[in-house]
Amino acid sequence: MAEKFDLIVRGGTVVSPPKIGIADIGVADGRIVRIEDLGTAQAGETIDARGLHVLPGVIDTQVHFREPGHEHKEDLASGTTAAVLGGVTAVFEMPNTTPPTTDADALADKLARARGRAWCDHAFFVGATAENAADLAELERQTGCCGVKVFMGSSTGSLLVANDRDLERVLRGGRRRVAVHAEDEARLLARRDLRRGGDVERHPIWRDVEAARLATERLLRLARRTGRPVHVLHVSTAEEMALLAEARDIATVECTPQHLTLAAPDCYRRLGTYAQMNPPIREPGQRDGLWRAVTDGVVDVIGSDHAPHSRAEKDKGYPDSPSGMPGVQTLLAVMLDHVAAGRLSLERLVDLTSAGPARIYRIAGKGAIRPSNDADLTLVDLAARREISDDWIVSKCGWTPFAGMTVTGWPAATVIRGQVVMRDGALIGAPAGRPVAFEDVP
Repeated sequence: MAEKFDLIVRGGTVVSPPKIGIADIGVADGRIVRIEDLGTAQAGETIDARGLHVLPGVIDTQVHFREPGHEHKEDLASGTTAAVLGGVTAVFEMPNTTPPTTDADALADKLARARGRAWCDHAFFVGATAENAADLAELERQTGCCGVKVFMGSSTGSLLVANDRDLERVLRGGRRRVAVHAEDEARLLARRDLRRGGDVERHPIWRDVEAARLATERLLRLARRTGRPVHVLHVSTAEEMALLAEARDIATVECTPQHLTLAAPDCYRRLGTYAQMNPPIREPGQRDGLWRAVTDGVVDVIGSDHAPHSRAEKDKGYPDSPSGMPGVQTLLAVMLDHVAAGRLSLERLVDLTSAGPARIYRIAGKGAIRPSNDADLTLVDLAARREISDDWIVSKCGWTPFAGMTVTGWPAATVIRGQVVMRDGALIGAPAGRPVAFEDVP
């Protein structure tokens, strides 16, 4: 009698480092059961993956979906729709909403809002403040919490932990890895007069390399003092990468597709305030430094820092225009184009977008194609050439900084716990995302 599965993905090139090769994947009860030639085995559903590469589900560990409080530019439904259309199977959402996610009630509210509306699996950060530092050890262990987020420099939202005393209290308040936006607030305040109305090219002059380097240096010193592991988000400078290369015992590193792809001053001249984000896009030499860190293994994760704003908000004159740009839907396509250009291997991309997130955040049952793991799969066509366009973007903001960019490599299907939720650019079924589980949370 032929073996029976819920889903068989047939004939794709399975990328599960260190192995890569053609195989079938048999799925039952939402989990991977077998990875081999399944011959005459039957399934309730079959995907013909011949000519496609099958990656572990992409995990985007930095998104801002704006709900509650700013649903005019994104919400959990629209943001997770963008995610699965881009091949992303799970997201970690940031706490700078209104109200901010700083207590158990706010976390529970986000989980409730996601139920029945989120297309992909999800978890939420709790924002650190001087006031809730004593509560963080308990908050980080709540179901659906991916950890604590610290803003050392003011960005979009009201969360801020600017001085070393409060930052040390936060780092002593728990055990899980802390995600950190590292820009030095005192330096940002001291340099505010360097901004000029209408001149967005001054954004990386105001929020300069030293503001980032100084904050990361302070953070690493306190992380070692407290023994608390940290994850430094959207690193934008070669100077920080040099520090972080010597801190592998205590710190992990994120880069964004924006910082690896765009460069000043060209991006500001082409895009104006639509290229404005924190920390800023910098000159080509800094971008080259980030790529060296990717090549050298210093970078652990690629996160999109998806932070949408409406066109009306972005069209305000600098510096009144808000910082941030969408990215969850374009993360994989942009990075696949870098693979096609030879800047990194497909195996390295899998480590940065699947295995790396699972490893540093201790995600349970995700990040690799192996028996017993969740059947989270991202199928990609490495030969497909597509032009990224604003029309493709389903985020409520309706734009992307990569509009007009032709890429090689494109997401063909998204499978979450054995359910096909996207195929050839079309949504399938209904939203059924669940909270992500973690090995270090009972």
